[in-house]
Parts: sequence; structure tokens; C-alpha cells
Amino acid sequence: MDLSVFIFLTSGLFLGWALGANHLGNIFGTAIGTRMIRFNTAAVICSIFVILGAVISGGGTSETVGKLGSVNALGGAFMAAFAAAVAVYVMTRFGLPVSTTHAIVGGILGWNVFSGTSTDYDTLIKIMIGWVLGPILAAGFAMLLLVAVVNILKVWKVHILSLDAYVRFGLVVAGAFGAFSLGANNIANVVGVFIPASPFTEFRVADLLSVSASEQLFLIGGVAIAVGVFTYSGNVVHTVGKGLFTLSPIAAWVVVVAHSLVLFMFASQGLEALLERLGLPTIPLVPISSSEVVVGAVIGVALLKGAHNIRWRVLGRIGVGWALTPIIAGIICYVGLFFLQNVFGQEVYRPLKYTLTPEAIARLNASGLATEGLSDLTGQTISRGDRFLRAVRQRIPLTDAQEQQLLHYAESGRYEITGAILGKLNEGWIAREQMTALRSLSGMAFAHRWQIAEALAARTEEWRPLPPLPANKLRNRDLAEKLEFVYRTFGQE
Repeated sequence: MDLSVFIFLTSGLFLGWALGANHLGNIFGTAIGTRMIRFNTAAVICSIFVILGAVISGGGTSETVGKLGSVNALGGAFMAAFAAAVAVYVMTRFGLPVSTTHAIVGGILGWNVFSGTSTDYDTLIKIMIGWVLGPILAAGFAMLLLVAVVNILKVWKVHILSLDAYVRFGLVVAGAFGAFSLGANNIANVVGVFIPASPFTEFRVADLLSVSASEQLFLIGGVAIAVGVFTYSGNVVHTVGKGLFTLSPIAAWVVVVAHSLVLFMFASQGLEALLERLGLPTIPLVPISSSEVVVGAVIGVALLKGAHNIRWRVLGRIGVGWALTPIIAGIICYVGLFFLQNVFGQEVYRPLKYTLTPEAIARLNASGLATEGLSDLTGQTISRGDRFLRAVRQRIPLTDAQEQQLLHYAESGRYEITGAILGKLNEGWIAREQMTALRSLSGMAFAHRWQIAEALAARTEEWRPLPPLPANKLRNRDLAEKLEFVYRTFGQE
């Protein structure tokens, strides 16, 4: 891998380190605070399972982060992640369990503003709903679990020494589950911003195991989180474990389980598929705030016990940290992008161009968007999505969904499928039938990315996305990664 690529990825590693430093307290802070588990034991368990969660189940939430802002240059991804990491680090210095989710969302929005990229507000609202629902669900789960456990212990009279051993074991198991859920849900915060500009390609290990570009990023990010857990998590562990509300060992277990369940619910593609099969409302796969969730669980326990000993000043400090984090990250990202581009001469975004070609107009009309008022824009090329949308809005009204549709069909460039590049592609990653279809386009040029996707889909079903059902998500996600690779490979500057 080119050295410059590694340099750009260091900000993601820094963010992963900051997340690990800040979030051990969310998983094991209550257990360590009650002296049921030693710090080193908790750090080892957390490190192992956070990596497993990131690699095995990190795909769902990362897709959502990618929709919020498709950062298309490594320089921009570097600064968005760096800004988020700095914001988290500053709050960690003050011992506050801040939200890495808030930080990376702030960084992405800062990049969107700087690059003129349209923010997908549906995705942003979905993420923010997760921020609200997460702590509420955690508080509810914690209250239900505590009532259930207390009643079970009244019936099942356990000796105090046996109870102590059971609680310690329960905290270890719950902490492992929590670390897995943290890796699955929050790895998107660490490396999700790098996925659209990922320098990696899929490779196979002995024709047995396929490792996608995203999974490689998840592994690197998971290791960075583990390093942060070991090196700098003491202050936040103290705040969560003792600073907000004094917990008994059983209540500490309840908090960890409630926190873990909520994180898992918002990251599990399997649970989403099950709910859909049962005809029930699905839970959005969004990266929610681990810090908000664990604080919600602690507050739930405290409310059940009368709320007399809640340290409201500590809670207030935590709330201020949550509110300031995305603002700080967004400002740092915007200013950093300016210096990175204008002082250091680095590419922080690839300017996207938008052209209402006859083909794009035909697709928009077919989708139900009336384009009669756009005749004077037909054939014009406009750089930056914000300028293009501004020009269109002056002529016709648009809903948020129509804006995204318009950007999709009008995004333009030059994509030429050349034999020289085709000969260098890895057939082990792109299936044989897919490769045959791609070779059949040799010598052809396209003005829009969607035209390439349609041309490939017309040649083989291997390039056709399946209906958007949970069972098809992995296959469609893999197909989307391959198409992005094709666009990058054959796109002309």
C-alpha cells in the first residue's frame, strides 16, 4: 500500500483509538467501578470482542454513514475522521463519555458544507432518531431487567458468595456481548467515512475465505479501538462507574446488559431480517451513541430506585459534551479541509459534475419528476451539488427525495471501458460471468455511472441488484462495492 494512503488512514486509527479510550467505560465502567472486575481483565475482553464485532457485523451501520455523506477523496476522509477524533479526545481529557457518533456526523457535515455536497437529510434524521431512542430504550430495558432480577433473587435464595461469583461471571459475559455490539455498531464511526474512497480491494485466502475492502477497514479500525482501550480509558471509566450514580454489582450487570442489547438492536442485520419476516416494524441500522445508551441505562436504574442519588451536575456536564461534540468536529473539519486543500495542496474532495443530458431527462421523466421547467439547463454542466440544486430549485419545486433522485441521474463524467485496464482486473474478486459482461463493454464510453450499471445488468443477472429485502442485503452490498470499484477504475479525470 502506498505510504500516502497509510498517512491518510492514520486519522481513522486515531479516531478508533479515541473511541476505545472513551468507550471502555460504557461497557465495563460500572463493573470496574463496583470492583467486580479488574481493569486489565476488562480491557482484554473488550479488545477481543470489539474486533470480532467490527469484522463480523460492522457492515449495516457503515452503509448508513456512507449515505450521510459520500466522502470521495482520502484527504477529505482523513480530515473528517481527524476532526471527530480531536473532538472525542478533548472530551476524553475532561473525563466525559462523549459520543463518537456525534463527532463523526459533525465531521461529515463539515465536509458536506465545504465540498458543496448535498446532505441526505432522511439519513441524518434516521441517525438522530437513533440518538433519541437509544437512551430511552436502554432506560426501559434497565428498569425491566432490574425488577426481574430482584424478583428472581427473592425466590431463588442464593448464598452471598455464590451470588458474588455469578455476578462477576455475568459481568464478563455481558461485557463481552457489549464489546461485540460496540464494534458492530460503532465501527462505522471509525472507518465508515473511508469506505467510498477505500484504497483496498477484495481478496481471497486460499480460495476459502473472501475478505472485502470494507472488512479490511473494519479489522484495522477494530485493532485501533483495542489499543485505545488499553492506553487511555481510565478517566471515563471512573466517570461512568462512579461519577454519575453509585451502582450495586447487580445493578451494574443490568446496565451493561441493557446497553449491549440496545447497541445490538441497532446493528444486527439478522434481527432486522427477522422482524421483517414477521411483519413487524424494523429497527434502523444506524450508529447510535454508546455513551448516551449507557447513561440512559444508569438513569433508568436510578429512577427505579427513587432518583435521589443522581449527580445532576455530572449528568449536565455529559449533556453539554454531547451537544458540543458535533459542533466542534464540524468546525475543525471545515477549517482543516481549507488548510489541507489550500496550504498543503491535497485533494480533499473530487468535484462532482452534474449535466441534464437527454438520457438523464428521460430517466427523470420516467420516474415521475416533471422536467419541463429545466429546458434551459439541459446540456449545461454545473460543478458542485449545492450549485446544481440551487439552479434547479429556482425553476421547479423539489422534495428531498426528488433532490436525491435528481443528483443520482444528473451526476456526470466520462467513463471509458478500455481493454488495457480490463486486462489488469482481478478475476478472483469479480466473478467470471460479471467479468465477461464487463469485457463486453470494451471500447464503450458513458456519461453517467447509472448507465454503466444498467448496461452490465442488461448482460447478466449477476450485475442486477435483488429486491431490497433483508435476505438480499449482503449480496446487494457486495454488488454496490463492485460497481463503485468499476466507476473508480474507468472514470476519466
